[in-house]
Amino acid sequence: MSVIITRPEADAAPWVRQLSERGHEVRALPLIEISTAPDPVPLRQAWQHLKRYQAVMFVSGNAATQFAAVQGADAFSRWTDIAPRTRAWGTGPGTRQALLRAGLAAAQIDAPDAGQFDSEALWNVVKHRVRAGEPVLIVRGGDAQSTASVATPGAGRDWLANALGDAGVDVDFVVAYARAVPQWSPAQIALAQVAAQDGSLWLFSSAEAIGNLRQLLPQQDWGSARALTTHPRIARAAREAGFGVVRESRPGLQEVIASIESQT
Repeated sequence: MSVIITRPEADAAPWVRQLSERGHEVRALPLIEISTAPDPVPLRQAWQHLKRYQAVMFVSGNAATQFAAVQGADAFSRWTDIAPRTRAWGTGPGTRQALLRAGLAAAQIDAPDAGQFDSEALWNVVKHRVRAGEPVLIVRGGDAQSTASVATPGAGRDWLANALGDAGVDVDFVVAYARAVPQWSPAQIALAQVAAQDGSLWLFSSAEAIGNLRQLLPQQDWGSARALTTHPRIARAAREAGFGVVRESRPGLQEVIASIESQT
């Protein structure tokens, strides 16, 4: 099967490799471009005040990786000494793995390990241990023009922040990386136009990626295209974009592979 991987360029590599090894024709068409935060100072300030937070929530593996990179190579290995009561929260195994690679101890991390991987699932893991009156820091991405203030939300969904607010918890935000619509080459545009018509399966792990695709190809008819999505919200965005066939899968790589191969 021909599969289009739309994840950011660095994230796409293991997906391309493993699907290729299983005999699929795989092409990467990144739909989100990731770059460093426009201002690293708020990230350093957040680290300096780490112990004031009951938890730091990382919205993605990129958030964890970029936050760690600004602090220095061994910063996360010192987390438990600097702020032993501060938990690290993630929404799924990708974020957990990024935190572990950065040197954070596994015992410091809270994340859902089965079922759906999103803010709601994370909340079910941590809500019984949340302490009213103690703030939480959310580390997230923003657009390329974001001014990264610890007190200002970045781009993205605020579901968890609202749940924390309802529980009496103040929330700070810091932008760890910038997201942008990629600048596609003419060859990439041509590839996308063909893949919209030839039965290729588009793999989406972000509703933002679908929005960027619509911006890159505003006149494209997606009625003949197929999409595999990793969350109901993403599936809804694919249907709104006009994809003729939209299926859902759990977000783990092996679950996605199994879903792809069930359609061959």
